[in-house]
Amino acid sequence: MVGEDQRVARLSVDIELQAADGHRFAAYLSKPANPNGAGVVVLHEIFGVNAHIRDVCDDYARRGCKAVAPALFDRAQRGVALGYDEAGIETGRRLRSAIPLDGVLLDLQAAIDSLQAPKGVAVLGYCWGGTLAFLAATRLHRVACAVGYYGAQTIPFAHEKPRVPVLFHFGTMDPRISEADRATIRRHNPEIETHLFPADHGFNCDHRKEWHAPSAEKALALTLDFMNRHMALGRSADA
Repeated sequence: MVGEDQRVARLSVDIELQAADGHRFAAYLSKPANPNGAGVVVLHEIFGVNAHIRDVCDDYARRGCKAVAPALFDRAQRGVALGYDEAGIETGRRLRSAIPLDGVLLDLQAAIDSLQAPKGVAVLGYCWGGTLAFLAATRLHRVACAVGYYGAQTIPFAHEKPRVPVLFHFGTMDPRISEADRATIRRHNPEIETHLFPADHGFNCDHRKEWHAPSAEKALALTLDFMNRHMALGRSADA
């Protein structure tokens, strides 16, 4: 008998998308064996579409969502999948700085538009991707809700007003996001649902030393509940 993981693996493919300005870029698409009608755009950290991001897409596909992870670094360098060491951090920061935000948002909108999802599309991001998820909620279209994990670059945009519900996850031991930063976000947008965890930056990623399993599990449960409230995923969302 074929296991669920194997079924999902056969439904996971590398595709190409095109932004409104004509830029063509790669994306990883994971299609569910038992769709629940929802779509999820998964936004990577500064490490590109690496094994962790692919795992996240596959996990949401197992839960019934069609999930796509756009390769947002393709405007600067294609095929980026970095590790979590100092070299990876240095390369990722350089690539992030090399790409205009307007171009990144064009690619993100193309990824959103690529998902045919009758129950709507959630945008979910980590670190840099967490900030981009917030910007998707404030600037982009066809977004049902947005979830940002430890979006460390959110402060310059904290005054922007989301058009859709937003959920934030932060670690209280994260040196990149201080209590003052979290207070700034709350002051500008008190309606944003925010959860704190006794964890460091990157606590959701089991490929890095900062992974904190209890926090990651609780954050996932809260995320699924949030998506269910705003997208009516049904029972398969938390299978």
